[in-house]
Amino acid sequence: MERALTVSVKLKTDFKKDSSAQELKRLCNTAGCEVAGEFEVRMENYNPALFIGSGKAAEIAEFVSAEDIDAVVFNDEITPAQQKNLEEIIPCKIIDRTRLILDIFAGRARTKEGRLQVELAQLNYLLPRLSGKGAAMMQQKGGIGMRGPGERKLEYDRRKIRKRIAKLEEDISAVRRERMVRRSQRASVPVPQVALAGYTNAGKSTILNALTKKDSAYADDKLFATLDPTTRRVRFPSGITALFTDTVGFIQKLPHSLVSAFRATLEETKFADLVLHVADASSDELEDHSSTVMSILNEINPESSDVLKVFNKCDELSAVKLRALKKRFPGAVFISAKTGEGFDDLFERVESALSLKWKKHTLKVPFEKGFLLKEIYSRALVLSRKEGEDSFEIAFMATDGNYRAVAKKLLF
Repeated sequence: MERALTVSVKLKTDFKKDSSAQELKRLCNTAGCEVAGEFEVRMENYNPALFIGSGKAAEIAEFVSAEDIDAVVFNDEITPAQQKNLEEIIPCKIIDRTRLILDIFAGRARTKEGRLQVELAQLNYLLPRLSGKGAAMMQQKGGIGMRGPGERKLEYDRRKIRKRIAKLEEDISAVRRERMVRRSQRASVPVPQVALAGYTNAGKSTILNALTKKDSAYADDKLFATLDPTTRRVRFPSGITALFTDTVGFIQKLPHSLVSAFRATLEETKFADLVLHVADASSDELEDHSSTVMSILNEINPESSDVLKVFNKCDELSAVKLRALKKRFPGAVFISAKTGEGFDDLFERVESALSLKWKKHTLKVPFEKGFLLKEIYSRALVLSRKEGEDSFEIAFMATDGNYRAVAKKLLF
């Protein structure tokens, strides 16, 4: 197992509480390395050449040599020039938070879509960081009467990466079109759609498994346990059904390249009738995590869908803390996916929220207009159907537009 040293840098003028340093340790453990030391650096200004001061870089280099450290992991994204300069002072790999998250994503992507998105983000990160030195990077050497130095290997590698990026962007555009087709197919099926969004390790996949009463979605107590979206049909106690989609978890300082690469996946929240913002009630960084999730959701879709706040892991709170949390968030739902506590309330609140768009209706369809039953089944979520003396009585949920389309045909 590799040994890592984490470095967190904060300006002296910044008094805001920051939990990202502890989160960086968890990211390192998730990536499979042992954190053998931590450096917390307070500075007046960031050093444009080294990100940190030269004295602190020398101190870190000494610690790395003494403790046999394999990698130094910075809690911020550093520039290619800063990385190169640090590597000349510190005798080990220099990794920033973005690279660490990309490595984790690369190990967790399972579907073709996920792998494409991760590779695109990795190459966009790698391209400006390619470097080479002098003649050792040349493919050809010039001579008398010849063109002179030929294409450097560095330039060849960059051109090759750019071509691969262009190909990946084409493939991801195709994936986005396929996802749009699947969304339109789901939209044509008269079933409400709910997206689960939240901070990584908040318990979204565990909630989905509890709702479906199946372990069909991989869930684990790890950061970014699942990357690929999973959609499952969930039946409510009242009899209605809805499609629930589990999305990739968010994190503080999530690299923008990942947000861009995973936009096709994250857009599931944009097209849902309702977004369940799942939060870990037991987390000490609840406020920071919630604001991180909402900022990314707003970036993906400024006109966001209806959002219902759901606090998970309430079984890990004391009765006093739980009462205080309920007082602070009176409109939220409080559950435990582990014990099943609060799921009756969750079903009720989700159904109530969906009913604002998917309203319940009852129509009597005369036998002579029985052909309209097919229309209703194609446009609405049918709850019940009874056959009377001269008509069908059908109860269903439908959007206002679909209901008007059916009712209009019934009248004429």
